[in-house]
Amino acid sequence: MDKTTEMTIFVRAVDAGGFSAAARELGLTPSAVSKQIRRLEERLHTRLFQRTTRRIHLTEAGQHYHQRCVEILRAIEEAENAAGAMSTEPWGTLRIAATVSFGRVQVLPLINEFMARYPQIDIEFELTDRHVDLVEDGLDVAIQWREQVDDPDIVARRLCINRRIICAAPAYLARNGTPRAPEDLIAHNCLTLSTLDEFNDWAFTDAEHGTRVLRMHGSFRANTADALHEAVRSGVGLARLSHWLVAPDIAAARLTPVLTEYPHDDSAFFVLYAHRRYLSRKVRAFVDFLIDKFAPIAPSQQSTSRHSVCATP
Repeated sequence: MDKTTEMTIFVRAVDAGGFSAAARELGLTPSAVSKQIRRLEERLHTRLFQRTTRRIHLTEAGQHYHQRCVEILRAIEEAENAAGAMSTEPWGTLRIAATVSFGRVQVLPLINEFMARYPQIDIEFELTDRHVDLVEDGLDVAIQWREQVDDPDIVARRLCINRRIICAAPAYLARNGTPRAPEDLIAHNCLTLSTLDEFNDWAFTDAEHGTRVLRMHGSFRANTADALHEAVRSGVGLARLSHWLVAPDIAAARLTPVLTEYPHDDSAFFVLYAHRRYLSRKVRAFVDFLIDKFAPIAPSQQSTSRHSVCATP
C-alpha cells in the first residue's frame, strides 16, 4: 500500500477516534484498518497508538506523525487543486470553524448563497469559541475574534469591528445595583468565558484615568458567548457581549446596558487561513466571498431586522 494511503488511514483513525469508526468511514473492515496501522508501526519502528479495550490514544511519536501527515495530505490536496485551477471551478470539502454566535448569526445565513455560487464545494462547519489551530484541527478557514489571532504564520484578514456592550437583566440590577464606574464591577458577578482568558480582560478609557484593563471574575463561566448570553438574560450577572447579539434584548428591555460611556470597539472578527504560496481555489473563493459581504458594510447593517453593528470603520 502506498504511503499516501497509509497516512490517510492513520489520520482517519485518529480523527474518528478508533479503528472501527475509521473503517466505517473508509468502507473497510476494522481488521483491515488495524492491520494497516500495525504494518505502519512496524515500518516506522515506533508505536503510534496506546491501545485499551475501549479507546486508542496517540503516543508522543504518534502526535508528531499525525501533525505532519495532516500537513502532507493537505499539501497534496492543494497541489491537485492548483494543478487544475486554470480549468476547473473551486471544488472539494471546505472545512470552516467560526466563533459560535458570529458563525450562527452572521455567517451561516450566507452559506446557502455561497454554496449556490460554488456547487462543487462541500462544507464542514464547526461552531466553537475555543482557539483553533488550522493545521492540527484540519481546517481550511477559521473566523475568530481579534484576541485569538496570535500566529504570525497565519494570514488574518479583518471582516468587521466587533463592538461590545456591558449589560445585565433588569432583575439583576434591581437586586445588586447598577455599576457607575468600572471599578464597581469588582463587587458584581461578571460572567466569563472559559475558553479564552483574554475575552475576560475588559478595557476602559477616560480622560482622568487613561486606559486600564480589568480582569473580570464571577461565579459563572461558560465555553461559548451564546451560553453567556443566555445566562445574562436569566439574571445571573453582568456580561460584555457583541452589540449585534444583545441589541434585540436591549430593544425589548430584557437587558439593560451599563457603563455606556466607556466604548468597547477594540475587538474585531478576522478570517484566518494558512499562509501558503498556492492557496486553493475553494479557500480563496470563500475568503473573497466573506470580504465582499462584510466590507465596507456588514450584511447585518443592511437589514435592521438583524440588529447588528458589526461594521468596518
